[in-house]
Amino acid sequence: MGIVKRLQVNRPENFAQSELTLQNEDLLPVPKEKRPWGVWNFISFWVANGFNINTWMISSSMIQLGLAWWQAWICVWLGYGLVAPFIVANARPGAIFHVTFPVVARTSFGVWGSLWCVFNRGAMACIWYGVQASIGGSCVLVMLRAMWPSVNNIRNHLPVSSGTTTRDFMCFFLFWFISLPAIWFPIHQVRHLFTLKAVVVPIAGITFFIWCIVKAHGVGPIIRQPATLHGSALGWGMVSSSMSCFSNMATLVTNAPDFASRARHPSAALWPQLITVPLSFAIVSFFGIIVSSSSQAIYGEVIWSPIDLLGKFLDGNPSRATRFGVWFIAASFIIAQLGTNISANSISAGCDLTALLPRFINIRRGGYIAAIVGLVMLPWNLLKSSNQFTSYLSAYSVFLSSIAGVMVIDYYVIHKGHYNITDLYHTRKEGWYWYTLGINFRAYAAYIAGILINVVGFAGAAGHNVPLAATRIYELSFFTGFGVSAIIYWLLNLLFPIRGLSECGTFEEVDVSGSVLEGVGAIGYVHEVEECKEAADVDKKSIAGVDVQSVRSNV
Repeated sequence: MGIVKRLQVNRPENFAQSELTLQNEDLLPVPKEKRPWGVWNFISFWVANGFNINTWMISSSMIQLGLAWWQAWICVWLGYGLVAPFIVANARPGAIFHVTFPVVARTSFGVWGSLWCVFNRGAMACIWYGVQASIGGSCVLVMLRAMWPSVNNIRNHLPVSSGTTTRDFMCFFLFWFISLPAIWFPIHQVRHLFTLKAVVVPIAGITFFIWCIVKAHGVGPIIRQPATLHGSALGWGMVSSSMSCFSNMATLVTNAPDFASRARHPSAALWPQLITVPLSFAIVSFFGIIVSSSSQAIYGEVIWSPIDLLGKFLDGNPSRATRFGVWFIAASFIIAQLGTNISANSISAGCDLTALLPRFINIRRGGYIAAIVGLVMLPWNLLKSSNQFTSYLSAYSVFLSSIAGVMVIDYYVIHKGHYNITDLYHTRKEGWYWYTLGINFRAYAAYIAGILINVVGFAGAAGHNVPLAATRIYELSFFTGFGVSAIIYWLLNLLFPIRGLSECGTFEEVDVSGSVLEGVGAIGYVHEVEECKEAADVDKKSIAGVDVQSVRSNV
């Protein structure tokens, strides 16, 4: 018992002991002192997220599909412009109630039913952590080559069956190792990493952009290359290209409450994300188009990966200035990959794993578990065994969009923006979110329906022959999955109303700093409902001996 007690995570004073399976300090509503994310933090977060290798290459598949460069860029604007409202919509519960994705999921799927959604998202985060770390390792290799060219000639001492070489594994491990300190910092402090990335990486990106244009004596031939698709093929090509942007962001749409829970005020998570997401990703994609076009003029072939192109600059006998330039840009891409891996994978996995085993895992421990899984899964084998592996991972957005559809319709339409926070942290049968044995079967029926409409097309993405109609539906997978799950969930709630709907009206949010509500812990929320007379004039009351100030919440 002594060992078990030492392995438990720290819990605040007066913590409810009866629900250790549902709560710990990281699952409770975030206290005010840990909510420092303001407007500029969210702007720098998305600027930083935009500058990564995946985004840099986002237009490559579009141009290779047969689009002209300007058509591909329109698709980028359209895709990220449409996904931004979904991010903001799903982030709002986190910004209002200061809870993370696993807790928000309990409101729609039930206190136990939410665990499958959380596991789903957490497993994907762990896998993606390894994949992104493997890409980061290639950045480390280029940076080391710029400093010591002999690194490229390190003898291999690993067997062929390992799937890697001594040189490549060393670079992967270095990136993996330098990521560990960043995992240590809590979410409200890690914003400084995104601020650093938002300053350094754009400078490197602009430098790379100008350098390639000068080296190629122009923007290259891709800019003058016409589209090879016409008619309906062109239209569907643009649709599928725009939807690839959704696939690239599906994981961040789902766990948007994780970062929004640290917002200083709800509006900080609204306009900055709505504007910065399409703007930053479109600019980075434009850089990728021009740089790749320039590479064709320089080397006679299109090199879509910026890391591969930087490696080309080091071939032969580069000057010291060239080596320094490559070192700076490669080091910046390392920071870019680090920030992306922390935001999209480490923190997400940490929040999710915390909910799966709250007695022993917090966000920090969950992040380190993701790092360990990312190492032992040998991600280089997954990437090399099939060049479609990342396509499979992106196709997995079908499952996440169905989760998001249920969550959004539940918050805005079913519960009308009202949460009973206390009921999120206990398993009493009279609780709003107990539903049936802790599972909301309405949500699961809607979730499965959202998957089924895309499952045939998903098989097509995996390489099987499927009807054209199924492919077309799948090309709109985020909208079809999200829309079907949202509509089915809404209809089922009309037929089988859930508990607490009569109490969901206009309400007040009350931040009770330092008080203890039953089953919640060191922070709690009480809401005034117009139908509940006993909750009237709540801003004049003192809850648990603490004076409170009500704040109007407009959904």
